[in-house]
Amino acid sequence: MKIRTVVLVTSLALVPGIALAQNPVRDGARDGAAAGGTILGAPGAIVGGTVGAAVGTAVAIPDAVISSVRGERVPSVTVRERVVVGEPLPDAVVLRPVPSYSEYNYAVVNDQRVIVDPHTRRVVRIVE
Repeated sequence: MKIRTVVLVTSLALVPGIALAQNPVRDGARDGAAAGGTILGAPGAIVGGTVGAAVGTAVAIPDAVISSVRGERVPSVTVRERVVVGEPLPDAVVLRPVPSYSEYNYAVVNDQRVIVDPHTRRVVRIVE
């Protein structure tokens, strides 16, 4: 009985560390690639991995970034393309840096605020 209790307490103590060790971007890409590959083969794995990584990135964005983007007043740019997480914005859209967070840019496109990866121009989150 004592050994069982010790094992249980030790396991519960390790759970927060295990949860923090997870990487939502990596896990999203891996899971998306697996799901896409199962359905459509290699092309599905590529698309699934890209979308999964974008979703993982959206999950990992700090709340301060989202609050900062909401507070900025910038004009909206109209484009024909749909604004979709995981897809790049057209070159005509001017990306603005998120104050204090150089790893993110943002734009207001079709009256939607979006957080963007500055290296790829891919939308990582649409701010509601």
